[in-house]
Amino acid sequence: MRITVWNENRHEKMNQVVADIYPEGIHGTIAKALSDNGFEDVNTATLDEPEHGLTEEVLNNTDVLFWWGHMAHHEVTDEIVNRVHRRVLEGMGLVVLHSGHFSKIFQKLMGTTCNLKWREADDRERLWVVDPSHPIAEGIGEYIELEKEEMYGEHFDIPAPDQLVFVSWFEGGEVFRSGCTYQRGNGKIFYFRPGHETYPTYHNKEIQKVLVNAAKYVSPSNRPYPTYGNAKPLEEISKK
Repeated sequence: MRITVWNENRHEKMNQVVADIYPEGIHGTIAKALSDNGFEDVNTATLDEPEHGLTEEVLNNTDVLFWWGHMAHHEVTDEIVNRVHRRVLEGMGLVVLHSGHFSKIFQKLMGTTCNLKWREADDRERLWVVDPSHPIAEGIGEYIELEKEEMYGEHFDIPAPDQLVFVSWFEGGEVFRSGCTYQRGNGKIFYFRPGHETYPTYHNKEIQKVLVNAAKYVSPSNRPYPTYGNAKPLEEISKK
């Protein structure tokens, strides 16, 4: 499986707290977690690289794309968004993380605003597994406890998920659909909420386990992309 971890990589350059937590960038931490868990072909790409690091060649050689963005969604060009969108429809898996809910690619795939409530107040978060049979929840107990995280609260303006794997409860009382799967074209998508940049969430082994499971789950099948447009009949059409 060929994995690309994309991160806008801006907070790490501008905020010393973030840089101290993720000295190799959020993308570097996620890539290392995936590599340490058996994936041999893991690469990274960032916003400020040419074509945001997502050239035709890179995407054509990516089976699963992880996406983390926050402060620079508007800087991602529509050309690259359309390129990623096309690859998802063709079968590339996509894992959208935390504030990637506001990314252009996630909004395009969902067709909604993807808006929500939020708060940065060091809330304790408990991610409840609501579909224990789902492959993404494999190896996870009844819940994952995070000592501090940014709160995301309902209503989350997304289409009803195909499958809901996690629901979060926050210390302030809110709940949130934190683990949602979708299918678009030949591609599978997983949205996973935790991961605010000023908390060490991606160092958490249970969170890393979810990311590993998600990569496996959204990986492409061998099914060919459908043929569209004008079609010749499969059987002879009677002229009577």
